[in-house]
Amino acid sequence: MMRPTVASGAARPNIVFVVADDLENGTLPYFPAITQQLVQQGASFERFFVTNSWCCPSRTSILRSQYVHSHGVWTNTAPEGGFDRFHTLGLERSTIGAWMQQAGYRTGLMGKFLNHYPGDTAAETYVPPGWHEWDVPVRNLYQEYGYRLNENGQLVDHGWGEEDYLEDVLAGKARDFITAAQQPFFLYLAPIAPHNPANPAIRHVDAFPDAQAPRTPSFNQPDVSEEPEWLRSRPPLSRKTIEEIDERYRRRLRAMLGVDDLVNSVIATLRATGKLDNTYIFFTSDNGFHLGTHRLPQGKTTPFEESIHVPLVVRGPGIAPGSTIKELTATVDLATTFAALGGATVPPFVEGRSLVPLLQGQHPSPWRRNVLVEFSRPADVSSAAQTPVPGYEALRTDTYTYVRYATGELQLYDLTRDPYELHNLARLADPQLLLGLQERLSRMHACSGATCLQADSAD
Repeated sequence: MMRPTVASGAARPNIVFVVADDLENGTLPYFPAITQQLVQQGASFERFFVTNSWCCPSRTSILRSQYVHSHGVWTNTAPEGGFDRFHTLGLERSTIGAWMQQAGYRTGLMGKFLNHYPGDTAAETYVPPGWHEWDVPVRNLYQEYGYRLNENGQLVDHGWGEEDYLEDVLAGKARDFITAAQQPFFLYLAPIAPHNPANPAIRHVDAFPDAQAPRTPSFNQPDVSEEPEWLRSRPPLSRKTIEEIDERYRRRLRAMLGVDDLVNSVIATLRATGKLDNTYIFFTSDNGFHLGTHRLPQGKTTPFEESIHVPLVVRGPGIAPGSTIKELTATVDLATTFAALGGATVPPFVEGRSLVPLLQGQHPSPWRRNVLVEFSRPADVSSAAQTPVPGYEALRTDTYTYVRYATGELQLYDLTRDPYELHNLARLADPQLLLGLQERLSRMHACSGATCLQADSAD
């Protein structure tokens, strides 16, 4: 694996990374700043996927450029996951923050870090290594109001006034961070929206009064007879449930307007300080979200496109405005890309690819042909009203989604003919096709470090 050398001082770009929480693919046109300032001025990745469609495992993959089987943070809660497991395993000692710091960058993390931070293993004032600036909620994370913020080891309580809205507070702190920076900076911005309960800013409470969740072919899927038991056992959505889905969709859009304002503020600050032309801005989400698709009124953690396929838009020096990138890419690529842009040295354990050649309009060959998605079901779900999604390993290729569940059940979708994944072909598929996909999946699940770059390009 290439280890880029540190670029000379003035040549090193700034990097702003914005990661929304639970934002599904396809909603960016609703948000004017993101559309006009990022999509129209940058590159959109058409096929960008998460390594796990759940917050904490996915964010750990972002921070360390590792698949879930390598970093070992399997769920959102202890003991299998959450901040406690991340902290206990010592993973925080080597993240993108530390790598960029070592390369001479000023680093900042603002917003959501990892689920249940600071947990039972650290004090509320704890600041992990790798970050010069740290502004992270430690209580009432998802409310957007009435939270406690750890500001560089000092605890500050915020109330329920309009000025306390978390996205706006983050925008102010980002503005101060960017304005004061006297060296190249890496800013990791993690707003809460549109995660439930999706509380909007007061100015946005009446937005989108008539919006309706998209009625795609997978919405309230009519036939689930060939699906695994967890999906086959779900009844069709009732009219009342569909009304609740539409209201949830409107709340999520309203909450995302605060993120749109945050993005607009960041770009305005970069422009005012003369730093915009030398800054890369990345925008993505940690996982997708179901809103009635495949009979799921809400949620994530599935291997369906609605859960694993998320937006990624990048604006910056040398990127063609309004361009699209079609190659298969994944969240493990983000930290590797940031490091490459900043001339930072990455450790041997990284498993992602640098997206820099793609951003420069190149089409490297060989490139990734396989994306691995892994999910582990925590033990505390026995009281669930419906059959929960069991653990699985999934392979997303150019053509197929192939899923192997812990129950032994399989899913196979031909995405060229069935992009909404309505027809599970596993029972009738050619055994040789299944065997080949299983071998590719097994190689991905067993890969480690640089061997993942071999496994992900194999067919």
